[in-house]
Amino acid sequence: MSKNKVLNLRDKINDNEVDLSLSNLTEVPVKELAAFPKATMLDLSCNNLTSLPPDFCSLTHLVKIDLSKNQIVSLPADLGRLVALQHLDLYNNKLTSLPLSFSQLRNLKWLDLKDNPLEPTLAKVAGDCLDEKQCKQCATKVLQHMKALQEEADKERERRLHKEREREKKKEAQQRAREAKEKEARKREKAEEKERKRREFDAQRAAQAAQEKRKEQKPEKPRQDRPVAVKSVPKSKRSILGVLLKLVVMLLGGAFGAVAVCHMTSLRKEAACAPLNMLVEEALSWAQGQEVLRNILQKLSKQQP
Repeated sequence: MSKNKVLNLRDKINDNEVDLSLSNLTEVPVKELAAFPKATMLDLSCNNLTSLPPDFCSLTHLVKIDLSKNQIVSLPADLGRLVALQHLDLYNNKLTSLPLSFSQLRNLKWLDLKDNPLEPTLAKVAGDCLDEKQCKQCATKVLQHMKALQEEADKERERRLHKEREREKKKEAQQRAREAKEKEARKREKAEEKERKRREFDAQRAAQAAQEKRKEQKPEKPRQDRPVAVKSVPKSKRSILGVLLKLVVMLLGGAFGAVAVCHMTSLRKEAACAPLNMLVEEALSWAQGQEVLRNILQKLSKQQP
């Protein structure tokens, strides 16, 4: 409706009825109608309505609604919220079916569904609605029919929920079985690992026992005496001893040389060799008394010129 028509809605109210018929409406002014809760009868016939908005179901104060001679193809899913509704005129629209919530209109006493392309089952239940009595029968039969459809829909929904629950249970059972199988596999793997370690331990113990047995049977080798470590003389002391030894050797060499020269050459008659020869003679006389050197001294005496 235009703004002016909204402002003039009060002019459409007569007692408890709002008459919006023949107003060329394409939509229902729900908010404006909600402002008049005492207007329990609503006439929307002979307009160009093709549907009702969802919030139309909030007009729960309505008792009588006339929607005849429009182009309505479907009703809101929550139409059952209009629990106070007693009279509903849907004559000459384009309805093929009714929402399942229609079964909740427990106070509905009058219904007209003539000249709608209803599905065959619903059309048969609705009847002709040619008079007041038939329209009342239409309301009763259609309500019963819609209640049956609602019950069947509820059963179907319950069956779907049951199947879904069964699928969930089956899935949970499969999950539990899979988890139990995995748990058993892990347990078996642990047992196999433990058995493998036990065999390795036993093999190590057996190898150690065999090695100890071989050691007991093997004869012991005679222990070799370790060479006595000779303490090395410091280098400085070795050098001094070496020099002293060289001096002693030189002196001895010189002494033997002098003895040999003075005793075995023509120089033995010299005065310088006299003391030395005397010492040699005394030494020889002493040595001749020794049995060990006797032969050596004889050989030496034979070699003298």
